[in-house]
Amino acid sequence: MAEIFTPFLAAFILAYALRPIASRLEGLHIPRALAATLTIIFGLSLVTGLFMLLVNLLGHEIPLIKTKLPIWVQNTQAWLEPTLAEYHIQFDWAALRETVTQKVTAHLSTNADALVSSTLDTILLSGSSVVHGFVNLILILFVLFYLLIDWDHFFKLLEGFIPPRFAHTARHLCMHTDGLLSQYLRGQIMVILVMATFYSIGLSLVGMDGAIALGVFTGLMIIIPYIGITLGLSIGILSAILQFGFGPELLWVLAIFGVGQFLEGFFLTPRLVGERIGLHPVAVLFALIIFGKLFGFFGVLLALPASAVSLVLIQFGWSLYIKSSWYQGQ
Repeated sequence: MAEIFTPFLAAFILAYALRPIASRLEGLHIPRALAATLTIIFGLSLVTGLFMLLVNLLGHEIPLIKTKLPIWVQNTQAWLEPTLAEYHIQFDWAALRETVTQKVTAHLSTNADALVSSTLDTILLSGSSVVHGFVNLILILFVLFYLLIDWDHFFKLLEGFIPPRFAHTARHLCMHTDGLLSQYLRGQIMVILVMATFYSIGLSLVGMDGAIALGVFTGLMIIIPYIGITLGLSIGILSAILQFGFGPELLWVLAIFGVGQFLEGFFLTPRLVGERIGLHPVAVLFALIIFGKLFGFFGVLLALPASAVSLVLIQFGWSLYIKSSWYQGQ
């Protein structure tokens, strides 16, 4: 069932995120269908830009890995060989250097475009056919278009299925949930913009090549709790080691990421997004794994807001439970 619902879930997420843009365009007296089309084009342009950003990062890091890896082996030899000699341990460093270089060359292409293309081919062939992936893309765009056009009508239709005696409660829960998600989405966009700017400027001051691409990528990855910043930090450390080695620049990169995490965790997120949703870190990781397993990439993006919505419903159900006559023993 996950394969069936994933395109509709993806379309709904995109529609919820892009609906304010479509509404703004409609407010400028642009026809609704044209406003929806322009909004979709904007969303596709954004996704394409992120993809090109990833290609840029790969195109910069892959040649550096191939160039620097033999030097790393040589430096490791100079560091370890005297110690190994004390214990009469012989090591064929030339063979190791040659083997490592061959293995890396075999697995990493100097052309980032070719690497990304082969990766995408592998994903498509292992998960589903190319035709199935193309059909899913068309289905997402189709559903997204009509959701943007009929967003208000869609929810009025759903409202008609709710019994009148529950309408007030359902409306209250929906407004609470929508307010929570809207605050989360707007706040996350502001946090991403600020942190992308911070990381880009900080890494540029260190002198790192590709600092802007890495800074923007790290800022965007904040949207995935814990995993995002870990990925950005790992790429940052790898880039610093490849370009500068184990010098003071690496310490500056670590300091930039440390200050960035402090700034984001203690100032930006509480003020722009609001206080943390209230989930335990283990629960957040559990939600990421479950939603990612069920719905893939869009499930990872949905995990935290969906958990927030679930928390609202659980809190509401708990309040009804403790007020019930059965709980109070009446």
